[in-house]
Amino acid sequence: MKRMILAIICAVAMALPAAAQEFKANGDNIVGEYLTDRGGSKSKVRVTKNADGTYDAQVFWVENPYGEDGKKRKDVKNPDKALRNVDVDQIVIVKGLKFDPEEKKYGGAKIYDPTKGLRVNASAEFETPDKLKLRGTILGMGVTLYWTRIK
Repeated sequence: MKRMILAIICAVAMALPAAAQEFKANGDNIVGEYLTDRGGSKSKVRVTKNADGTYDAQVFWVENPYGEDGKKRKDVKNPDKALRNVDVDQIVIVKGLKFDPEEKKYGGAKIYDPTKGLRVNASAEFETPDKLKLRGTILGMGVTLYWTRIK
C-alpha cells in the first residue's frame, strides 16, 4: 500500500513540470483578468487577444478611482495629450504584446506606467498558471510586477 501511494506521489510530481510547460506553450493562456498591486495601489487588468494574434491589457477597476475633489481621476501624465482625459479605470497599459512559442514568453510591446507617464519595453512570462511576471525596462533598468489571475 505504501509503495502504491509513493508511486502515485512520484507520478504526480513528475507530471507537474510537464503540465506547467504545456501551459506556458499556449500563448492564449494570458487572456483573462488579473489583480495587480503596485505600491499598495490595487487595480484589475483584463488581457484580450487581438485579431493579429497580439495581446492588449486594459485596466477595468482601480481601488481608488476618485481624487480628493470627488471626481474620477484621469490619466493626466499620459505623453499622448489626446489620452489625458481617459479615466484611470480604463487605461490601456499594454498594447501589441507578442508571444514567442520557442521561448514561451511574451514581448515586443511597451508597458505604460500611468503613475509616471512612461512607456517602457515590456516582457512577460508565467511563473505559475495564476501568476504572471511582467518586466518593464528602459536603458537596461527595470521594474518587475506580478499579476495574479482572478478569472
